[in-house]
Amino acid sequence: MSQKSGGEAGTKSGAKSPWHDLEAPGTAAFEELAREAFARLPASFRALCTGLVIRIEDFPTDEVLDEMEAETPFDLLGLFQGVGRAQAGAVAETGQMPNMVFLYRRPILDYWAEHEETLGDVVTHVLVHEIGHHFGLSDDDMEAIEDRAN
Repeated sequence: MSQKSGGEAGTKSGAKSPWHDLEAPGTAAFEELAREAFARLPASFRALCTGLVIRIEDFPTDEVLDEMEAETPFDLLGLFQGVGRAQAGAVAETGQMPNMVFLYRRPILDYWAEHEETLGDVVTHVLVHEIGHHFGLSDDDMEAIEDRAN
């Protein structure tokens, strides 16, 4: 790899770029981002999320991709799975799995690379959007909650 690409490699002092030693965030880093994003949500909103499980997966399962009619595994950034609060009274609770929000790490990283947003903002957006499905919120409601979290 040539260092003559229109200027000096690195900075003028020859120091490494802050990006030089960084790796793509793994599952543990995404779990931390999701916890931080959740902690910044309004307390009244978080209080309603009792029992909600947030999971980080690299990609959606093939079954989810088929059900959502996704063309590629990168089409879904997240998914709410379970019984939303709006439908909770219509389903018997016996044997019911916990409500879950899945955040898909690789599609989120791909989205982040293509847009001018911070990774934390993207994770917060997906988390709020998927939790919003849990509550049956409108896009405007979710946007207001997201604004308060950032």
